[in-house]
Amino acid sequence: MSTDESAYQALIATDSDGDARWAFGTGFHDPLAGIDTSVPDGIDGDDLSGYCQMLGDDALVMSHRFTEWCTHAPELEAELALANIALDLLGQARMLLARAGHADGTGRDEDQLAFFRADHEFRNVRLAEVDNGDFAHTMVRLLVFSTWRLALCTGLRDSADPVLAAIAAKAVNELRYHRDYAAGWVVRLGDGTDESRRRMRAGLEAVWPLVDELFAAHAVERRLAEAGVAVDPADLRDAFDEVVGTVLEAARLDVPDVAPLAMVSGRGGRDGAHTEAMGYLVAELQSVARQHPEATW
Repeated sequence: MSTDESAYQALIATDSDGDARWAFGTGFHDPLAGIDTSVPDGIDGDDLSGYCQMLGDDALVMSHRFTEWCTHAPELEAELALANIALDLLGQARMLLARAGHADGTGRDEDQLAFFRADHEFRNVRLAEVDNGDFAHTMVRLLVFSTWRLALCTGLRDSADPVLAAIAAKAVNELRYHRDYAAGWVVRLGDGTDESRRRMRAGLEAVWPLVDELFAAHAVERRLAEAGVAVDPADLRDAFDEVVGTVLEAARLDVPDVAPLAMVSGRGGRDGAHTEAMGYLVAELQSVARQHPEATW
């Protein structure tokens, strides 16, 4: 550990020039520089790495989807909001993927994990990867994703891994804004015109089959939850249903009666079994880095 008293203080510390060292931005090479990244006693480093990859991949892939709205959002304010949400998630991804590389002892940095893995090596939930659809679809997806992730990170603030706890503590503030922003649009469109209501219903029907996967615990999550490191996602469902149910009630919308998206031989996104959209997303995400692997900018 650095001279700071905790991982959180170290992550938000500033250097002599007053530049924040937190990852929700750019201007540094190792987002965990100066942080004690040793794995606490009793915690499996490979499991911790895998878990951080899961959460980091969720944020990275969702961030990429939101960047696709740049120049396409329905109004300037929404354009700026979506860009900032994408940057928040990208910052979370950087920290989590860097933590993954430290935890398993490989020393891989966030660029290596983001740009030089095949699509089946990503561990994000499938909700993050599917195509954006229209604006109503995107707002439903953001509501679902941010409500789930906010509950997750709220629990992770007490993680036995101090670095993961610090990342989660910082992320909670951003995720609360993401959730509230999405909720406002869901109510506005759901309780709006006939056309906006039709689109919001269609968005719900497209997103809802992907919800159950968010609460299906992977073996790594279960082991780390028992060790006090992770949060069992199954424990988050009640809180999620309460928040989303309140928003949908205000929007005069009902939870659609649709079947969950089927697993592939019992495997989902956490196991690297993705939708067709994932291959195209990864190809675009990695195109520049793979063409110029030694480039810096």
